[in-house]
Amino acid sequence: MTPIISVVGKSDVGKTTLLVKLIPELKARGYRIATIKHDTHGFDIDKPGKDTWKHAEAGADIVAISSPTKVAVIEKVEQELTLDEVASRIKGVDLIITEGYKRGNKPKIEVHRKAVGKELLCTEEELLAVVTDEPLPLNVPLFGLDDVAGLADLIEAKILKRKG
Repeated sequence: MTPIISVVGKSDVGKTTLLVKLIPELKARGYRIATIKHDTHGFDIDKPGKDTWKHAEAGADIVAISSPTKVAVIEKVEQELTLDEVASRIKGVDLIITEGYKRGNKPKIEVHRKAVGKELLCTEEELLAVVTDEPLPLNVPLFGLDDVAGLADLIEAKILKRKG
């Protein structure tokens, strides 16, 4: 099974900012990376009026669109899938990183900024690391907001067990 880690944190703390720095660092080290964004509010990636939207509106349960450089599959579900159910559909990668799933059972990297709040969302037992702009009295590795190389080293050592 592909390893999964979750990047979590309060709203507007910098989770996406961290991910868009971490992904290229891991890619440069030779890893294939997938991401899963958890959206508790629902989403729609299809545009009204487009052919795929028309297919779904006509009743298709699954709509796929394919081009020479991308493929997307949009599937209607009766209830929200678990993280493991979503992850099981992803093949051919070395690591899946989620943005969100703070209540999930995967190792977590919590992004914390002093300006956004004092309390962490996770317990130490849930955490692989904390990315923060302040010292915290924790028994987990702490990384600065820009230390993606150090964070990638930890992910390699603890989760990926070094490739090759």
